[in-house]
Amino acid sequence: MAIETQEKIRVGLIGFGMAGQIFHAPFIHMVAGLELVKIRETREPNIQLAQTRYPQAQITSHADEILNDPFLDLVIVATPNTSHYDLAKSALLAGKHVVVEKPFTPTSAQADALIQLAQARQKVLTVYHNRRWDSDFKTVQKVVQSGLLGNLVEYKAHFDRFRPALKGNTWKEEAAPGSGIVYDLGSHLIDQALVLFGRPLEISADVRIQRPSSPVVDKFEATLFYDNLSVTLSAGLLVRELSPRYTLHGDRGSFLKYGLDVQEKALNDGFLPHTTPNWGVEPESLWGHLNTEHQGLHFMGKIASETGHYRHFYENVNQVIRGEAPLAVKPEQARDVIKVIELIMQSSQEKRTLPFA
Repeated sequence: MAIETQEKIRVGLIGFGMAGQIFHAPFIHMVAGLELVKIRETREPNIQLAQTRYPQAQITSHADEILNDPFLDLVIVATPNTSHYDLAKSALLAGKHVVVEKPFTPTSAQADALIQLAQARQKVLTVYHNRRWDSDFKTVQKVVQSGLLGNLVEYKAHFDRFRPALKGNTWKEEAAPGSGIVYDLGSHLIDQALVLFGRPLEISADVRIQRPSSPVVDKFEATLFYDNLSVTLSAGLLVRELSPRYTLHGDRGSFLKYGLDVQEKALNDGFLPHTTPNWGVEPESLWGHLNTEHQGLHFMGKIASETGHYRHFYENVNQVIRGEAPLAVKPEQARDVIKVIELIMQSSQEKRTLPFA
């Protein structure tokens, strides 16, 4: 049953680490129809930050106090990947709508089970693929849809960092189901490719550990094959000199885009979207370069970036729960991301190209 327009959707956030405090809470806070009323966190510095930023929210040390709270409508799972399935399942069984931090689950079988449960319980289930609302990706979408490149034949997307030393005290660098760079950065690249082009026909990949002391995969390159289009996705942690983040070639032109959407850095620097003017606006130095021959006219120069804003994810969740809009990030799409990851790992291990089906 949809929630009445005048009612607030009461939200419980499980996890106030990097994901909860940087990527979820600030944008939940911005949506007028959502009310962040309970946060689960156990680490004292994070508790103090939560109390300072969201004094209206009750802090608890137990996830069950959110899952079993009959007054909560929506549960956000912003915890380590290994706990996504169990917490999302418990929330759905408790009659809650659910947002799961990406990646959805360590396996596509777990994702399918959650999708079936959400359908049976008639609850909204979605995954936080927030980088659909990056300024750079929104710009790429606009360029592709404009037809300025003609028939696209090649698409490359990178998500690289330079971290030669292991990052201490983080579950992301521990060997566990759903860990490693393919699940972490790769899930963003894969989701964006599927949004643009749909499911691939075949997948070929190379997955490696490049840092000698790393217990998890820290480099991958995968090619997704479509009719007359190759899509290459890569991410690594030993990339000091960055390549173009996006490279697109078609039979009428090319588009290159350097730099990363500005929202993550701003959030890490302590800026909040509701108090920062021009949120998500890229500087001209990061605008992409277009070279095209279109309708008899040659154009070569910069293209202004679209404005990014992760608020739009939670605006959509608010509208869907109220029965006012279709779901932007469908759980089946997030499941397909996990399926692609499984095929990437299998392709690398078996050293062969695999069909998606």
